[in-house]
Amino acid sequence: MFYFVIDILGTIAFAISGVLVAMEKKLDLFGVIIIAFVTAIGGGTLRDLLIGDTPVVWMRDSVYVITISGTVVFAILFRKKLRYLRTSLFLFDTIGIGLYTMVGIEKGVQAELLPVMCVALGTITASFGGVLRDILCNEIPVIFRKEIYATACILGGSFYFLLTYLTVKDQYAFLAAIVLVISIRLLAVRFKIALPNIYS
Repeated sequence: MFYFVIDILGTIAFAISGVLVAMEKKLDLFGVIIIAFVTAIGGGTLRDLLIGDTPVVWMRDSVYVITISGTVVFAILFRKKLRYLRTSLFLFDTIGIGLYTMVGIEKGVQAELLPVMCVALGTITASFGGVLRDILCNEIPVIFRKEIYATACILGGSFYFLLTYLTVKDQYAFLAAIVLVISIRLLAVRFKIALPNIYS
């Protein structure tokens, strides 16, 4: 139940970030819905396909489609409350990558993958929906820019396995890793910490 709640929270966060980007691009209602769905389920779909967990999770459980649909309605109704789009988008995207990193890692653990593969799976889960969102909205995906994004997922995932190695209770390690991913991303943007630019 704990991991399911985290998964749903991540779905909501990414769906909202998708709606915000779509509205910023002034897409019509259909476009907003599609971008929200792609952002929310893109990473999880690729993750499930990679580990052979088919049909993918959102096709097996209607709660994901219902959650995304409800989130889209909520975000549209309260779009004026989310008028600071850039700030809101950054916040929900950051929360999303923190939650989805650990959802992906948990899936990898269940599939009995090596820790390094679990971290890769978590990073894919957290990043790929945003990549699809940005490509469809004619933006360079944030993961390919110099901002700290996937690096935060990798560090958070690695921290989780370090804590489990130190016999920290699994749920505490899980939550600590989520907080670390979100904190790294927030601090990196706040203090303009970025990966080296090879073109400078």
